[in-house]
Amino acid sequence: MKKYTIKDIAELAGVSKGTVDRVIHNRGKVSQKALDKVTKLLEEIDYQPNPIARSLKNNKIYKIYVVLPNPDEDSFWKPCVDGVNQAIEEFKSFLVDIKLFYYSPHSTKSFQNVNNTVINLSPDAVLFPPIFYKESISIANRYKSAGIIVSIFNNQINLKEAVNFVGQDLYQSGRVAARLMEMIVPKKTDIVICHLDEPFNNATHMQKKEKGFRDYFENLGHFEYNLLTFNADKESLHKSLNDFLNIQKNVSGIFVTTSKVFNVVEVLQERKHKNLKIIGYDLLNKNVSLLKSNAISFLIHQRSKSQTYLGLTYLVEHFLFNKDIPNQKLLPIDIVNSENLDSYIEN
Repeated sequence: MKKYTIKDIAELAGVSKGTVDRVIHNRGKVSQKALDKVTKLLEEIDYQPNPIARSLKNNKIYKIYVVLPNPDEDSFWKPCVDGVNQAIEEFKSFLVDIKLFYYSPHSTKSFQNVNNTVINLSPDAVLFPPIFYKESISIANRYKSAGIIVSIFNNQINLKEAVNFVGQDLYQSGRVAARLMEMIVPKKTDIVICHLDEPFNNATHMQKKEKGFRDYFENLGHFEYNLLTFNADKESLHKSLNDFLNIQKNVSGIFVTTSKVFNVVEVLQERKHKNLKIIGYDLLNKNVSLLKSNAISFLIHQRSKSQTYLGLTYLVEHFLFNKDIPNQKLLPIDIVNSENLDSYIEN
């Protein structure tokens, strides 16, 4: 199909290029006769205006800011930065300004302060992971009141103010982890659900994973496993985990609900607890090394790079090309073990 320029259309309709431009973009005065001629011709040739050229005519720079936990404090977020940088590179020729802002993943105060800074800069949209439940709801309300579009990723919470969520179904990922655990541990043993480094009551991502994990076993109809919950921070993990396992001597597997699974394995390898089956999240370098040696049985890959890249792409295309933003984009729940690891590392 031939692509018609405004010059082509003007010549075919016998009018000026300015008249065609005014008809296409619905601006300025045009005589009824000229309007009818151009409109009829556009219908005949099925003309589709170039969305890129149209967006550039607005001459507006759209500001889209990403608020992330500092990857230097938690390496899970490094691929998220890569996703942001990929979007920046892809859309660098367009009128969009994408910026990154970091806060401490261990401090709600830092999260609040950084978001206060972002609000004062008046972006058109903001993308962030709501890892702190109460604080995320509060800040999302403030963004919406300021006319700023909110998009979230990684942790799906009930945010009426958010236009979009990108990430996994965390409840379902907990169920997947439970199914895997059932396959590799003996019946009539204890399975530990391990939460690390975050206040459980304010971390809905861990709550959803635990609920999915527990519901799977409870729905079996023949409950042949005893599920235990263990909470710790990094500083106390060594002593508290060993004390816990010294009391709970029937443990056969541990499900770690975050990417900190390597911390758990490192403690286990120092002691006699080396034969436990371990399932956790994410392809961090330390996790990958332990997966290769089979110290970790399975990792659930959350595609953190894709989460930020897709979240930003939806926002950019909404502003530039007037595309609708999907309410949610659920990513696959990838199960990775030592046998299929290389295909994920290569990609």
